Amino acid sequence: MIAHSTSSEEVLKALETDSSLGLTDEKVLALREKHGLNKLEEKKKKTFLERFFNQFKDAMIIILLIAAAISLGVAIYDGVTHGFDPVEMIEPFLILAIVLINASMGVVQESKAEKALDALKNMSAPHARVIRNGVEKIIMSSELVPGDIIKLEAGDFVPADARLLKSVNLKSEESALTGESVPSEKFADAVIKEKAPIGDRTNMVFSGCSITYGTALAVVTAIGMNTEMGKIAGILANEEETKTPLQEKLAKLGSMLGILVLAICGVMFIVQLVRDGLDFTNIIGSFMSAISLAVSAIPEGLPAVVTIVLSIGVQRMVKRNAIIRRLPAVETLGSSSVICSDKTGTLTQNRMTLVKTYVDGGEITDFNGSAEGETYKMLCYGSLCSDGKVVFEDGAEKHLGDPTETAIVLAAHKAGGVQDQLNAASPRVGELPFDSDRKLMTTINMVNGKPIAIVKGAFDVIAKRTVKGDIEKAKTACDEMSSNALRVLAVAYKELDEVPANPSFEELENELTFVGLVGMIDPPRPECKVAVATCRQAGIKPVMITGDHIITATAIAKELGIFLDGDKAITGAELDEMSDEELDREVRNISVYARVSPENKIRIVKAWQKKGEVVSMTGDGVNDAPALKAADIGCAMGITGTDVAKGAADMTLTDDNFATIVEAVKEGRGIFENIKKVVGFLLSTNLAEVLVVFISTVILGSIAGLGNPFIPIQLLWINLVTDSLPAVALGMEAVEKDIMFHKPKSKNESLFAHGLGVKIGLNGILLTITTLTGYILASVLMKDPTTGLLNHEAGSTMAFMVLAMSQLVQALNMRSSHSLFKVGFFSNKTMNLSLLACTALTAFVLFVPGVVNVFGMISLQWWMYLIGLGLSLLPILVMEVAKAVGFIKTHHHK
Repeated sequence: MIAHSTSSEEVLKALETDSSLGLTDEKVLALREKHGLNKLEEKKKKTFLERFFNQFKDAMIIILLIAAAISLGVAIYDGVTHGFDPVEMIEPFLILAIVLINASMGVVQESKAEKALDALKNMSAPHARVIRNGVEKIIMSSELVPGDIIKLEAGDFVPADARLLKSVNLKSEESALTGESVPSEKFADAVIKEKAPIGDRTNMVFSGCSITYGTALAVVTAIGMNTEMGKIAGILANEEETKTPLQEKLAKLGSMLGILVLAICGVMFIVQLVRDGLDFTNIIGSFMSAISLAVSAIPEGLPAVVTIVLSIGVQRMVKRNAIIRRLPAVETLGSSSVICSDKTGTLTQNRMTLVKTYVDGGEITDFNGSAEGETYKMLCYGSLCSDGKVVFEDGAEKHLGDPTETAIVLAAHKAGGVQDQLNAASPRVGELPFDSDRKLMTTINMVNGKPIAIVKGAFDVIAKRTVKGDIEKAKTACDEMSSNALRVLAVAYKELDEVPANPSFEELENELTFVGLVGMIDPPRPECKVAVATCRQAGIKPVMITGDHIITATAIAKELGIFLDGDKAITGAELDEMSDEELDREVRNISVYARVSPENKIRIVKAWQKKGEVVSMTGDGVNDAPALKAADIGCAMGITGTDVAKGAADMTLTDDNFATIVEAVKEGRGIFENIKKVVGFLLSTNLAEVLVVFISTVILGSIAGLGNPFIPIQLLWINLVTDSLPAVALGMEAVEKDIMFHKPKSKNESLFAHGLGVKIGLNGILLTITTLTGYILASVLMKDPTTGLLNHEAGSTMAFMVLAMSQLVQALNMRSSHSLFKVGFFSNKTMNLSLLACTALTAFVLFVPGVVNVFGMISLQWWMYLIGLGLSLLPILVMEVAKAVGFIKTHHHK
């Protein structure tokens, strides 16, 4: 049975209940056995351990764990063969600590779906007024069953989905479910089509919504997970988490590094065996050399540094009114190519505002806060004939009552007609409340000592009852306002001889004098037009998805620049009629979706994702939550947003400002560029380490006195000091000024696109050449004059100095694809501090007696340090030339 398209008598019959007596206790027990409690089902929560171990599925984390195990194996082998060295045990446990910290951060940030479901449960009404066995009683809403007869009045939360049996001037606030900013009028006798969207089912009330006006008697048709709210909860529970582009790219990078490391280690192992023979000692030695190479190849600090860079981005965004719940979401913002935005409360102010006026015989006029003559009189009459109020608390407006009435009251207030003063000067002495059948409200006020009946309501009704005024011209004005998606109300009056003892419709609402029309709309946020233009300039497609009417949605979309010539606007019902193939063909042409359901929203998001786009979804209502979760990044509104929307979203805008999203996208793009710089820096330095160890062991190892210049503690120092500190500083580079003049990067774009791979290779080779040059030079220049043997310790010292210092130079190279002379050598203060700190720490290791010995090095002649410094600076000269001749590409996605 479809309740909204079935008559109330047939619904009662199908549910085997009686509108006067309700259900019997026996029937209630039987139905509860069948349908369960009126509660949202709870999905089994993951245990702490399940969440914790889920963090270890990432390829980079697995490689780090293998590296830790290998490093531990090397330390134990060396300990057994040469005696245990505590220093060698540092690296495996440090790697393990990095992995555990990352896993812990992941566990802390994971609970989005649970919070969303908890918020949904909190929206359910705790109690319900029900008729059972012919007696009215108050019960827990969880005890309701289909067929229960419930009573509703203004202020009540609706405890379950129900079909109206009787209604008197009923209005229900459904913006969280439908996206409409104005309470929906309800009619028990309305005839509704079977496929009508939720917002058009005016003979139904829905769980989790509230009654703002009138009274009703209704029969419960759905409880728990079968309600519209329950269906949203089901979608949330079943919606899978999407991996961010950054997570996917880092996973690919981890897999690639794993294969590369295995290949290089395998080659090294085989070459050493062929060169040194197949006896047991050589096999073990070759294996351990290969293992050492594997450890040096892994950028241990990469996951931690990426996490730090993302955290820095989160802190920057907080200052820009955006709170990020999941760290990888920061980068995803920068990848956004489509922003699907809810209309009400996101692109608009979620407040009905009077924007146009028309007085009898005049022209349509924009209302800008001032009024005089007949316009002022109309606004004052409209305010007198309103029950809504606008209260000012600490400079903020608080609207109480019907939004259309508060729009008139506020307009009159701005024009100088303060409601309390008007009521004092022209007190109300009688009234006929608003009635949805006659679509009018009338009050009798003593204006200048004379009784005046002021009538406010639908123009078509007032027009028939008017005897004075140019109604034809007014009709033209009304049609024009309506075609621009304005909600139009007419104001008229009638002078009375005396205040009637028993006011009647016939007496007060006939022979009226027409005053004029007011046009209201939930207006766009002023800053949104600029934000939408910036989105288009940045290659981002804005799409409006709303539960509101298509005429209203299209008008707002045109005003904001979302709907352009050639674009299409469709309703949720039309979307339901489209096959997936049709939607796939048309999705790029559709800019506005109106009267949509939560399922429609997810389908739209996924249609864009199927096109390879990175989709951001903004919204504030319960109806937005499933799509917020399904999107690559969900943005909830912090002020008007429901807890459900915030719980499902990746980001919350604390100022509810659509323009904040644009700033967040800009910041996200900058962060991704910085992460690319970090990856490029770390991989180029690790590539140099691998090449130096490989070449020195395989090729130079056959020369007497030469071999691997590095011992584990030296590589550990380089990886965790001169690698990590400059890497964090790279992550704090300022966002480039022209970053929003480029198209978004492709979802499948490699981390190594736009010349990064070339930079990594070129820098890695440069660092390898300078390090090996320093190693050989020092070994030869400081050879034993007596025996002629090369000085390996001197070579090792020089190699350590050159590699450590040239990494600091490499950090400068990676700051930008533009010349450092253009960017400014000292424009990144954090980089300046990190370079100073790393230089001081490296000097500490090189020059402090005792420390230099722990690192397996010796003191060199002063002129050799100058040679080392010269070799360290060589990469910056080469890279500046490469940038100048265009060998290194500048920015990016044009």
